[in-house]
Amino acid sequence: MSSLVLGFHEMDKTQLLLLGGKGLYLGELSKIQGIRVPEGFCVTTVGYRKAIEQNETFQSLLDQLTRLKAEDRNQIGEISRKIRQIIMEVEIPADVVNAVSHYHSQFGDEHAYAVRSSATAEDLPHASFAGQHDTYLNIIGKDAILEHIRKCWASLFTDRAVIYRMQNRFDHRQVYLSVIVQRMVFPQASGILFTADPVTSNRKLLSIDASFGLGEALVSGLVSADCYKVREEEIVDKMIATKKLAIYGRKAGGTETQPIHPEQQTIQTLTDQQILQLARVGRQIEAYFGYPQDIEWCLVDDTFYIVQSRSITTLYPIPEANDQENHVYLSVGHQQMMTNPLKPLGMSLMELISYGHRFKAGGRLFVDVAQMLASPDGRKTLLNNMRQLEPLTKDAIMTIIERDFIKCLPNDKKERSSGNSDKVKPPATPQAQIENNPSIVSDLIRKTQASIEELKQNIQRKSGTDLFDFILEDIQELKKILFDPQSSAVFMSAINASLWINEKMDEWLGEKNAADTLSQSVPNNITSEMGLELLDVADVIRPYPEVIDYLQHVKDDNFLDELVKFNGGKETQDAIYAYLDKYGMRCSGEIDITNSRWSEKPSALVPMILNNIKNFEPNAAHQKFEQGRQEALQKEQELLERLKQLPDGDEKAKETKRKIDLIRNFIGYREYPKYGMVSRYAFYKQALLKEAEQLVHANVIHEKEDIYYLTLEELREVVRTKKLDYQIINKRKEEYKLYERLTPPRVITSDGEIIAGEYKRENLPADAIAGLPVSSGVIEGQARVILNMEDANLEDGDILVTAFTDPSWTPLFVSIKGLVTEVGGLMTHGAVIAREYGLPAVVGVENATKLIKDGQRIRVHGTEGYIEIL
Repeated sequence: MSSLVLGFHEMDKTQLLLLGGKGLYLGELSKIQGIRVPEGFCVTTVGYRKAIEQNETFQSLLDQLTRLKAEDRNQIGEISRKIRQIIMEVEIPADVVNAVSHYHSQFGDEHAYAVRSSATAEDLPHASFAGQHDTYLNIIGKDAILEHIRKCWASLFTDRAVIYRMQNRFDHRQVYLSVIVQRMVFPQASGILFTADPVTSNRKLLSIDASFGLGEALVSGLVSADCYKVREEEIVDKMIATKKLAIYGRKAGGTETQPIHPEQQTIQTLTDQQILQLARVGRQIEAYFGYPQDIEWCLVDDTFYIVQSRSITTLYPIPEANDQENHVYLSVGHQQMMTNPLKPLGMSLMELISYGHRFKAGGRLFVDVAQMLASPDGRKTLLNNMRQLEPLTKDAIMTIIERDFIKCLPNDKKERSSGNSDKVKPPATPQAQIENNPSIVSDLIRKTQASIEELKQNIQRKSGTDLFDFILEDIQELKKILFDPQSSAVFMSAINASLWINEKMDEWLGEKNAADTLSQSVPNNITSEMGLELLDVADVIRPYPEVIDYLQHVKDDNFLDELVKFNGGKETQDAIYAYLDKYGMRCSGEIDITNSRWSEKPSALVPMILNNIKNFEPNAAHQKFEQGRQEALQKEQELLERLKQLPDGDEKAKETKRKIDLIRNFIGYREYPKYGMVSRYAFYKQALLKEAEQLVHANVIHEKEDIYYLTLEELREVVRTKKLDYQIINKRKEEYKLYERLTPPRVITSDGEIIAGEYKRENLPADAIAGLPVSSGVIEGQARVILNMEDANLEDGDILVTAFTDPSWTPLFVSIKGLVTEVGGLMTHGAVIAREYGLPAVVGVENATKLIKDGQRIRVHGTEGYIEIL
């Protein structure tokens, strides 16, 4: 058997590098009992490589292409055109020509064929490359087939294919093309079948697009198609399109577009019986491949032929349940303000710190709330929590409730026990009525600090498996602190007081979101202090122009060592080290222990320090804090005086004063438990990296960071045995790259359906972008769309637009005038800090970073919850 050309039945599923994705799938499809695939053969990548590998001009142009970026459109276009020209003029090797002739005559040289590209980086689980390479239909005769094989090879270097590879980080040199030559069928109808609904991702809803003639009309967007939805052998929806055109094969070869007779234009393309028959074919193919499929089909004389199938690459994976019950999964990341994927080590620690069972999917954690939804009280609690944390999640849950996806049982009935969802929150503790005494917060902070100091002393003496036992033991201590009933009662009393103030001040005085101003510059907020203290660092550096100039050119993380060469360098070094001593455990995405802390990557602070020097006068930290404190005190006085004018005014003022004191005394502590958690993380990480160094020396792993791709338990075993199958690391690194490309859903069901929430708002201005109002005020300014904190170069008056913010973003908040995020709720980090700094803020704005362009002038309505693009 020649490796130059293979018939479909000669193919093997291990031959991706010979056949490309499309060829591989066709070979597999041909083996499924009862599935009809038009016969054919594949000119493997060996033929392509033989044709071009010795061509020096081709190799030189490829070198030039490899050095370009996706933005270099003009150069890409020019070089790609030259490469295509070379390929079109290249001589096809004689043994390839002979092999093609042999198979062509075997399958019948009197027939017409489709000639189709199949790249090695195509129809993969993580990149479809759909439509990137060329297909030619109704090709007749050996010479025409050989000519179109060249055209397919050349389509590997269309501008769109080259740019797509760059965007998906594929090496041009590592992608090859095979060519499928497949008997043409001339269908009455054709189309596409998705075994999971492409709009909602529901795996139980199958979707069929159908139109008359060849599928090319549909794929190219020339015609509208009928759309049928099938769920479990039942057609649940039909949309019959007006089909004015169809593409048909010509006798002489090639294709032509023909108008459809007016009487036929609105006829259903497939009968109901045919729809259900095709749906069964789709489910059979899906079962064979074990993953939802995107299938191209043709109908010829009442027989369905399958001409292509590929995995649907855009679906978010479903968290795995071990039963057939309905489940509803909420994203933990949307509540933790970190929707990026976690590496396995970070994931395993998060699971250990959580109460109850967590579900993994796409590198993120989810919690199953099915059991809570099965009880009236559970529903009420869940909706109430989500109203504060993530209102879009609350709206999605309301959709699930309205559909009756989870049956609600009376509270006195035993709730279902499936799915390990019995512990979606820490064990309930009676909410203590907390005394309004600021020293409670000081005591809690002292206790946490003493515990961290003890950890710091003890962990230094641990190594090997003892270290892992120690960390597991310490995590129990961390959980006690995180879920301490008194700690929760402190910030919950402040949160409830804020909600009370907002409700009552609106009712009594017509004053909206009054608690926002009252929350400014409160004591004991470790996160807002972190932002202000970086202003103090800027004050130390400001008098030294040499140091400022040096910092503007910092490229690596050893810059602190070099500082002492400059006038003011020692003072700068001391100030930054002191800051890192207190806050060095923080970083972007800090809930994942594997992310680089500021102490590991101090260069991350440099842009923020330079922003502060540029945008602020000396002593700005004290002035900003004092200004916020005065505004809060003035708002308090104003509210109390206005209340006293009302009936029962003294009573109302007295109760309001009590609630204001709760906010001022306790809301700052809201940020402290997480600070305590990441402080412990820093010590765990230092100790684990020491173990990683030992593993590198023992040649068990290649680099220290490899341990990030093992769970804590797996790492313990590797440290114990000094053995590791390195394929695990490579596989997980590839998986992580795939997870990075996925957009995690707020809510996903066990059917795989992504339920999106929306803000139901009236009286918004035309073209306004709706979100959740979390910090009052209206501000206009230039939008700065920043996805990576280290890329922030802010001017005074900019409005930060980003996907999410966690505490590490706080130092940027001192420079901005407003905030817009895609994720968030009333009591999530960004909202709390925005209120404390007095920044108008709107959060939970779906696709904000795509709808708002960097540099646009926008107006943020923090009181009403919307953004206008000016």
